[in-house]
Amino acid sequence: MIDCHCHILPGLDDGAADLEESLDLCRWFVRHGYTEVVCTSHRTRLYPNTAETVEDAVAKLQQELDRLGIALRLHPSLEYRLIPETWPVDRLLTWQDNHILVELPINKPEKMGGIIPEDEIRLLLEKGFQPVLAHPERYLWSSPGDYERWHEAGAIFQRNLGSTEGFYGAPARERALYLVSKGWYGFLGTDLHNRRYAEFFDTILR
Repeated sequence: MIDCHCHILPGLDDGAADLEESLDLCRWFVRHGYTEVVCTSHRTRLYPNTAETVEDAVAKLQQELDRLGIALRLHPSLEYRLIPETWPVDRLLTWQDNHILVELPINKPEKMGGIIPEDEIRLLLEKGFQPVLAHPERYLWSSPGDYERWHEAGAIFQRNLGSTEGFYGAPARERALYLVSKGWYGFLGTDLHNRRYAEFFDTILR
């Protein structure tokens, strides 16, 4: 299996705090049958990561995995938040046929300023990229009309593991079940951040 969304690079964002935790999360992936993961560190105002910082971190972690015999292949990418402070970006890190993971603000849509998600989705498609919208169920300000516009604009939706099981709360669960019923999800990602996530996901993946 391949995971398209995780935060396991040490110290780059609110994910793995250090190398030890990164390695624990990599072992978790292997235990559950994953062979490859796309490392999508945040690119936000708080975590202004670049293609270069992620590529360097992936190379170092991959070297350690190979040394320890942990059979997991890492791919560098980013989770691009559509806010004026960090978007647009000159050089995009993509995966699997030019897919790119984008996200919107979780709680306050006004943080997008003048950025209109469906316009950015269409623009990415025109440039040859396939936008994947990370965890739309978690945008608690979003409505069915928003989902329809983003879907019709051409975004592929990515559901987080645990969303339908209540890991992100009841409102996110309800939105996730709605999107499942519409058949609009194209990817299931772990969005794995830390050991707490891993422990909960263990109960789902038994």
